Amino acid sequence: MASNPTFPPSRPLVHGHRGCRGLRPENTLPAFLHALQLGVDVLELDVVLSADGQVVVSHEPWFSAAFCLTPAGERIAPGQEQQHNLYQLSYDVIRRYDCGQLQHPGFPQQQAQPAYKPLLREVLASVEAAAQQLGRPPVAYSVEVKSAPEFDNVFQPEPTVFLPLVLVELQAAQVMARSTLLSFDLRILQLSQLLSPSLPTCLLTETAEPWPRTIQRLGFVPAVLGPDFTLASPAAIAELRALHPTVSVVPWTVNEAEDLQRVLGWGVEGITTDYPDRLLRLLAG
Repeated sequence: MASNPTFPPSRPLVHGHRGCRGLRPENTLPAFLHALQLGVDVLELDVVLSADGQVVVSHEPWFSAAFCLTPAGERIAPGQEQQHNLYQLSYDVIRRYDCGQLQHPGFPQQQAQPAYKPLLREVLASVEAAAQQLGRPPVAYSVEVKSAPEFDNVFQPEPTVFLPLVLVELQAAQVMARSTLLSFDLRILQLSQLLSPSLPTCLLTETAEPWPRTIQRLGFVPAVLGPDFTLASPAAIAELRALHPTVSVVPWTVNEAEDLQRVLGWGVEGITTDYPDRLLRLLAG
């Protein structure tokens, strides 16, 4: 995470995962605005591309059968999700799908409400304006570029086309200084290091490969490492810090109170959670 003097250094930063997925429909304006009101330090979000080159906030490059409805208001069959490929749809069509009215089966506390997949520029403009209205410090952004080599030219363009479109949106919104670029795709992070070396990058990992080896494959030391918290440990964090003391550790996605308390004990720089309210209560207590 890029440093920001408005954030207290004595506690980990609270990263609202997809806004606050446990409380509001993921990656939607209601989720980001509610997380902002709760008091998160960082908004984590995912971006994909539409057929007409618009940067859309969405975790998958298709519509989920679990919580999305077609423009006709119909459910999507699980086996047909990838037929609703965002990279093959113009944004005016994407906007007509609903991804908030259905109760998410994995998050019973989530408040269902009509919601669409917004453009990145719309999210940034809305959040920046809301922060000013609330009189709170500006929030930071963790922007995950959803990319994988096997998806090239099917669900996304190649990184040389994809990443510049994302960077343009961050620059236009004047939030580069408060943004970190995340990806599991090493190609995205390597290209970002070439195109925008001052933009902090976060290497996401969800395998048992030792972190120093993953960083070695990346070819440079990122600002942040984002591991699956179930694969993290104090020993792994100590080893990383001995080799790369400048790397911040921000585990994901930590939701249960017992797990949050345990990860807080690791002394990490940030925690990504679907329930930022829970983490904020622990930190306040």
